[in-house]
Amino acid sequence: MNSNTRIPVLAPDNQPLMPTLYRRAQKWVETGKAEWVSNDLNIKQVRLLKKPASRNTQPIVIGVDPGKKFSGIAVQSSLFTLFTAHLILPFPNITKKMTGRRILRRARRGRRINRKVAFHLRAHRQKRFDNRRQKKLVPSIRANREFELRIVKELMRLFPVSTIVYEYIEARGDKAFSPVMVGQKIMLEWLRQLAPVVTQFGWQTANLRTHLKLKKQKADKSAQTPQTHAVDGIALAASQFVRYQAFHRLGEDGYHWVGSVRLSSSPFRVIARPNLFRRQLHFENFSKGGIRKRKGGTVTPWSFRSGDFVQAEKAGRVYRGWIGGLSEVNKVVSVYDHNWHRIGQFSVGKVTLIKRSTKLCVA
Repeated sequence: MNSNTRIPVLAPDNQPLMPTLYRRAQKWVETGKAEWVSNDLNIKQVRLLKKPASRNTQPIVIGVDPGKKFSGIAVQSSLFTLFTAHLILPFPNITKKMTGRRILRRARRGRRINRKVAFHLRAHRQKRFDNRRQKKLVPSIRANREFELRIVKELMRLFPVSTIVYEYIEARGDKAFSPVMVGQKIMLEWLRQLAPVVTQFGWQTANLRTHLKLKKQKADKSAQTPQTHAVDGIALAASQFVRYQAFHRLGEDGYHWVGSVRLSSSPFRVIARPNLFRRQLHFENFSKGGIRKRKGGTVTPWSFRSGDFVQAEKAGRVYRGWIGGLSEVNKVVSVYDHNWHRIGQFSVGKVTLIKRSTKLCVA
């Protein structure tokens, strides 16, 4: 890590203080004034062992650029960029699971209802509750927004955040109902319970990004680099320190940029959610001989759980990843990377636990 990078500092009561230089934090630890502590975002962090001389803080802003498959988040002060992240949202995985669930549900109904008899004699089950109120948020959008909210909460445990800036999206066309808009409204309500929230349109973010000379990579939005989505998070957070303001002078009217903000190098993380499956008694179809195979769940017969971060060894090479499956017969576990692509299957005896599951995959 760069010695000039700022890292989070906690008071003895775990309240966030202003970040400090990494090299200064190292000296604190060496002299017994602080200790290293871990967090779910895998950022270097120290906690003071004695009461701090002051708890004064400066404005620190979180910028959130929401998306459908990817989001960008950044933490910025007027002098430093403190953190950036590229979020891989669970939208595709949730959609796939809901589609499978819908197909199985319709198949069960088809087997249960005899359509050869009169309608009033069929085995139709009466509704148990009024599920036609149009107030529910679709699971895929809810999963996206809850994942972003989780990261914001983790950042607020690390930094003394004063404001959250959220990019506001307007639905196109004359749609009376938009899941994206509904999810956005609920997300803003959640964020307002944490800190004051400011909204900003996408074109405003683009103008400020250009002013700050931040280059955005638009060719491949899935690229896991700061230039894809994290730069928008920086621009959103910087909007609290720089603004485009109208001016009126003698014989001249116009707009100009007011204020200043300094950007700097910062920790960058790619964060995803482990693609775990709920416990099922069997697959969609029975196996040969009527023997049901286990599917899903988080518990293993050994000391590991799905989502645990582990180190595994095979053929003299060492791998790190997250537990995502198992085979009781062969006594092996499947280890996945943060993109949830399987690295391989490893013998249980050659797998070492590093960190218990936090339901986050941070790379």
